[in-house]
Amino acid sequence: MVFSEDREIVRHHERTAAAPAEAPTVLPRQVDRPQVEPPTTGPLDLSQFATAHRPRWVPYFVFGLLMLDPATLMTGGYLGQATRFARVGGEIQGMPYNAVIGACIPVWLFVLAASGCYERGILGWGAEEYRRVTNGAARFTAVVALAMFLVKWQLARGLVVVALPTALLLTLLARFFARKVLHVARASGSASHRVLVVGDGTPRDHLVEKLRSSYYYGLEVVGVCRIPAAGPSGERDFTHMRWLAGQVKADTVAVAHSPHVSSDLLRRLAWSLEGADVDLLVAPALTDIAGPRIHVRPVSGLPLLQIAEPQFTGIRRVVKGLIDFAASAVLLVLLSPVFLVVALIVRSSSPGPVFFRQVRIGRDGKAFTMLKFRSMYADAEDRLDGLVALNDHGDGGVLFKLHDDPRITRIGKTLRRYSFDELPQLINVLRADMSLVGPRPPLPSEVAQYERDVHRRLLVKPGITGLWQVSGRSDLDWDETVRLDLYYVENWSVALDTEIVWKTVWAVAKGSGAR
Repeated sequence: MVFSEDREIVRHHERTAAAPAEAPTVLPRQVDRPQVEPPTTGPLDLSQFATAHRPRWVPYFVFGLLMLDPATLMTGGYLGQATRFARVGGEIQGMPYNAVIGACIPVWLFVLAASGCYERGILGWGAEEYRRVTNGAARFTAVVALAMFLVKWQLARGLVVVALPTALLLTLLARFFARKVLHVARASGSASHRVLVVGDGTPRDHLVEKLRSSYYYGLEVVGVCRIPAAGPSGERDFTHMRWLAGQVKADTVAVAHSPHVSSDLLRRLAWSLEGADVDLLVAPALTDIAGPRIHVRPVSGLPLLQIAEPQFTGIRRVVKGLIDFAASAVLLVLLSPVFLVVALIVRSSSPGPVFFRQVRIGRDGKAFTMLKFRSMYADAEDRLDGLVALNDHGDGGVLFKLHDDPRITRIGKTLRRYSFDELPQLINVLRADMSLVGPRPPLPSEVAQYERDVHRRLLVKPGITGLWQVSGRSDLDWDETVRLDLYYVENWSVALDTEIVWKTVWAVAKGSGAR
């Protein structure tokens, strides 16, 4: 039986030969959905599926990138000239720099394409797109350097130092804003890949839930299919898989982890989709382990996955500490006028101190005093006991959050919505009690209720922001908060920190999930 979110019934096509007896079954999301069995007679006309269901938005999106990328290179070149020569102009070996930049455009596009920057599978997906653009820019720099060496031209070093990094930065920014446009389109239900999920039981349902909750990745679930039962020979027949993907107009097949999903089964599934221009995704048994920790070690043709140990010490920790110290010092200086204005507003809004001081638990279970701008009335702590029963996270929950907390002052709601109340935590970062990015800083009462595994949150410094901040803030339940924090502890990196800080700016600007 087949279902599609766009159609109530998938109609049969007339066939002329018998289909295999054991065909995969596509399950409806709701039991009241009309169901249609796969045809029992007639051949499956697969040729029409080869090019019929490619995502229509991809060519338009790639075309837009092909317009943006030359513009970023030209802008970088013009800024480099203006910086080096105090004007846009100049020549090298009798050729205007503008002509040289123009000649570099096709090379720039070719190198980006060769680096996989326009591949359908990475458009709007995580940090991989940015990594490929950065690698492409490095290769382009090498190509330009080699070309200048061969023709014995000496480009002005000041121009190169400004032009190429600027072009890279502008290209990354252009990709970011293009991605935001894509996310807006996906939020409205368009510009997505149509996914047929294959699997059984809880792993399949979990994969479907994750794909549907993360719309910005553009993976719209349009069908769910059981893994076919094993035949008399023990093999599982995927003859109908390509036909089923065609019926729901899927351009992607995602396989959930299952004991029945063997390498042989995946190979046969891939063979059945050959020539259909369908992406095949596989959800591994490994969860909450980021790509940088996973390495493939082939042994006699068998790909073994090596899981690197989480990094809690070493040079990367030193680098993270230096970044925290330098960034917090600079931000405290730059934001000092904001501190003054917020302090005056807090002091005049209600009686009490400007700063709210509270004991929190940091790395290795060490207590420290966390600073915030006061957003509640001065007697807020004394009134807590009378509000515990109204906890949004349930009576007796580890976290205490209240949607309309009467203790929050009028100006405090605005401070919390846009996270102005958290700015004094930069002082905690400068003191090395906290980090710019890390798990949520817990209260001693919360740590006292931790289960054994949750204590791993204390292996790193707590952060002003983190995955919890950019993934919903107060809208998250306790289990999801723990999962995100543990994921960060196990997989942190400078690149991940940079991405989280960047996303925090948008989350704070929208005021999403704040209370």
